Amino acid sequence: MTRLKMGVIGVGGIAQDRHIPSFKLLEDTVELVAVQDVNQERAHEVAKKFEIPHAFGEYEDLFKQVDAVTICTPNKFHSSIAVAALDAGCHVLCEKPMAITSNECQDMIDAAERNERLLSIAYHFRYTPEAQLAKKAMENQEIGDPLVTRVQAMRRRKVPGWGVFTNKDLQGGGSLIDFGCHLLDLSLWLLDDPEPVEVMGKAYNRLSKTPGQVNDWGAFDHETFNVDDHVTSYITFSNGLSMQFECSWAANIKEDYTALSISGVDGGLSVYPFELYQAKYGALWDSSAKIREGEPDPGYVQAKNFADSCLGKDELIVQPEQAMKVTQLMEAIYKSSETGKSVTLTK
Repeated sequence: MTRLKMGVIGVGGIAQDRHIPSFKLLEDTVELVAVQDVNQERAHEVAKKFEIPHAFGEYEDLFKQVDAVTICTPNKFHSSIAVAALDAGCHVLCEKPMAITSNECQDMIDAAERNERLLSIAYHFRYTPEAQLAKKAMENQEIGDPLVTRVQAMRRRKVPGWGVFTNKDLQGGGSLIDFGCHLLDLSLWLLDDPEPVEVMGKAYNRLSKTPGQVNDWGAFDHETFNVDDHVTSYITFSNGLSMQFECSWAANIKEDYTALSISGVDGGLSVYPFELYQAKYGALWDSSAKIREGEPDPGYVQAKNFADSCLGKDELIVQPEQAMKVTQLMEAIYKSSETGKSVTLTK
């Protein structure tokens, strides 16, 4: 196989803005063959827009044309479509989160294993230049053994007013499962995939259920809003690590920001922007990195890693077992919020 025949399932915003343009840039190794959407008219429009030969209304028809698929549907359908694709002999890149439940994640992993096909999840924050620098610093033991991680993925007033983002039945949740999951995944990756043991969490949505709220990202119905717009949690791990985690779509803060920092015994680091803090030569040293202009888009790097891995030229950056752990943590945070008690996790 010299070129990977790729199909895209679900042709909404994320497919048109990230995945299809990224794979189009890989024309030497990827051939975009087909798209599928339950809205067949939209599927044909997108196929025409991006000069893709085939458009289908049923994903089973797409499987017959391709070697691999990218799944960009609502979260509810990630697992069932991924399992069907894997059983049809296709490699799978699935949009985040992997699935709504960890049982669904396990179904996907089992299907990949029995069919000897690759399965990866689109946690594209790992491919940002800052995250790549942070990963190298952690692998080089620049901060020694990590102790405490602090994560904040915060938006002041950006509830997505389009698509199905506020539909709990289709998405499984709100700010945590849509936005916070990226930073949970990135944190676990930087920490070398530690095993979580206890989770205390709280999910809120009072702001978005209040009439007349200002929202920068379109209108939504506050009366039917039933997902989280703000989440906090505290997570401990088997190796003694702890994590303070917070995310929001709507919070009374000055401005949006994303922050991830790790404190270790020999130093610390921040990811956005990348900075390194150390005690050396009897003094405190701080250093920062300037990201070069023209660095490739993370979506492109993600697409290239997936395509090259399918072609036997690379190894997947995001492994499905890692992505499943993110879903397990989100399940635990929601359960803790519902019960008012901490949740203990066991392998």
